[in-house]
Amino acid sequence: MADPKIRIERVSKLFGPDPQAALPLLDTDASKAEIMEQTGSIVGLRNVDLDIAGGSIFVVMGLSGSGKSTLIRHINRLIEPTAGRILVDDTDVVSLSKAALRELRLHRVSMVFQNFGLLPNKTVIDNIALGLRFAGATNSRARDLAMEQVERVGLKGFEKQYPRQLSGGMQQRVGLARALATNAEILLMDEAFSALDPLIRHDMQSQLLELQADLKKTIVFITHDLDEALRIGDQIAILNDGSLSQCGTGEEILLHPADGYVKRFVRNVDRARVITVSAAARKMPTITCAEISIDKIARLLSAEDAQAVFIVDDEGQPTGAISATSVAHHTDDSYWRDPKHVLPVTRVSYDTILANALSDVAESEAPVAVVDERGRMIGAISRQSALEAMAGTNGPSNSAKC
Repeated sequence: MADPKIRIERVSKLFGPDPQAALPLLDTDASKAEIMEQTGSIVGLRNVDLDIAGGSIFVVMGLSGSGKSTLIRHINRLIEPTAGRILVDDTDVVSLSKAALRELRLHRVSMVFQNFGLLPNKTVIDNIALGLRFAGATNSRARDLAMEQVERVGLKGFEKQYPRQLSGGMQQRVGLARALATNAEILLMDEAFSALDPLIRHDMQSQLLELQADLKKTIVFITHDLDEALRIGDQIAILNDGSLSQCGTGEEILLHPADGYVKRFVRNVDRARVITVSAAARKMPTITCAEISIDKIARLLSAEDAQAVFIVDDEGQPTGAISATSVAHHTDDSYWRDPKHVLPVTRVSYDTILANALSDVAESEAPVAVVDERGRMIGAISRQSALEAMAGTNGPSNSAKC
C-alpha cells in the first residue's frame, strides 16, 4: 500500500477510574473480563493497528461491544485514546489543539450517524447547509452548495420538507448529503444504514457505491452486518473485544478466516457471490501449437496431475484444450494439430464473481480458462475447483493487519 490516508498505531482505549494503571495489562494474555475484575477498567480498544488507503471504503465490523464505534470516534477525536497515535496524512490527530481539531472536523473529516442527527425544526436544505454555515460560508453560498448535494443524493423536490415528513431512508440521505456538503476528504459512517428496512438499506448501499465511484472519498464504515461489509468494503477489519482479529479483503477473510471468531462470522455466507474466479482457479499446463506432441502432453498431464493441457498462442492467450481422457484414445501427433479435434475454450476475466461463471463451468467440456486484463491465461476453473472454492478453506491467514 502507498502511504495510507489514515494510520492507526497501537491505539488502546480503557474506560474506568484509572486507565493508565490498567494499560500494562493490555500487553499480557489477560482477557477483557480479567482486566475489568482486576482494575475496574473496561477495554474499549486493545493495541489496534490499521492502515486505511485513500479513496477506499474501509469497513470495521464486529459484534456489539467489539469496539468498532469506539474506534471510528478516535479518528476525529470524539473519544480520546488512552494510548497510541492516529495519523491523517501527516497530521497527528492526538496532538492537535482544540482550534486545529475544530478545523479538522469542519473541513477534513465528516460523520454520518446511525440515528440521522437531523434538526427537526430545520428543512432538508437547512440541515444539509448546517456544516457549511459552521465553517463560515455565507447563507447564500451554503444554500447553493447544499442544493448541489440535494440533487446528488436524489432529494430534489424535497429540499423544503422537514425531517418528520421524510421516510427513514430519505432522512439518511439528508445525513449523507450534509456530510458530503463540506467536501471533506474523509467520511466516517457509524452504523449509518442499520436502522433502515432491508430494501431501503440495500438502496442506500447502492447509492453509496455510486457516489464513491464518482467522489473517491476515504470512507470508514462501521457495521455489524457481514453481507453489508462484503458488498461495499474494499478492506474489512473485524474486531473482537477491542482487539483486531483479522483485516483483509472480503475474499481473503472468507477463504482464510484467522480464528474461530471470524469463522463464525463467515460460515453462512454464500462464497460464490463474493469471491472472484481467481480464488477458484488452478494452474494448468500450457503448450503452443508448435510444441504439440502426444509424449509432451502425456508428461505434462502426469507431472501436474491436470485434467487438461491448454494450447496458447504467442501472447499466452488460450485457443483450445486437450483433455486427459481424450489423449488415451488418439496417440497420433497430427490428430491433435488439427484444430477441429481440440476442445473449444471458454474464457472468463480474473475479476469475475464466481457465481457469474458457474454456468460456463457447468456447460464447458474443458475447464474454463481464467485470463488477465490482456487475455493471457493465468489458470482455469474445473467443476471440482469451483466446488472447493465455494466450500471454503481452512488455510492460514496472513491478513491480520491492513
